[in-house]
Amino acid sequence: MEFQHLNRRVHLYLGLALSPWMLLYAVSSIPFSHGRLFDELDKAKNLPNWNKAAEMAFDAPAPEDKAGLRELGRAMMRAAGREGAFGAYRQGAKQVNVYHHSVWRSTQIKYFVEERRLVVEDKRFRWDHMLTGLHAKGGFEQDSVLHDSWGVVVDIVCLGLIVWVASGICMWLPVRGLRKPGIAALAAGAASFALFVWLL
Repeated sequence: MEFQHLNRRVHLYLGLALSPWMLLYAVSSIPFSHGRLFDELDKAKNLPNWNKAAEMAFDAPAPEDKAGLRELGRAMMRAAGREGAFGAYRQGAKQVNVYHHSVWRSTQIKYFVEERRLVVEDKRFRWDHMLTGLHAKGGFEQDSVLHDSWGVVVDIVCLGLIVWVASGICMWLPVRGLRKPGIAALAAGAASFALFVWLL
């Protein structure tokens, strides 16, 4: 099999394999770019974003270091009866917040250190938040094979996109009649990207 024949097949099947992921990132970019519009539409429903699910006594030291905060977050998750991915953050000297996100459900757990009190709030489901959550999801900081697997697949998707672009360029270059319009398209894309990087 000659190189160009193999290259066309790689480009074709990569495009098909990557299409669900590209569709996800394309659609989820809309609420990212128009977050204010989606918030305004949601406010018109006159419904709260967060609803209190529980409140309880909780007493634990609130460390400053990242590893200590992670352990505290894990204890807060257990106390709240939640499982899954989470992030623990300092909300000032007197409060620690844990944010737990899954595809269909989001929870925030607030620990008021001086009051020794834990407040658990569940977020009302919103499609735009679900999509942006999937878009931003990644990394390997969670203690979960499933979440690590998502990170691995995202890495493979990123590598696949690089190969897809490279294979497209390899298909374009040998076609003499398309070199000038191809150069124009490539230059336009590169110039617009460089302009925004420079100005922003």
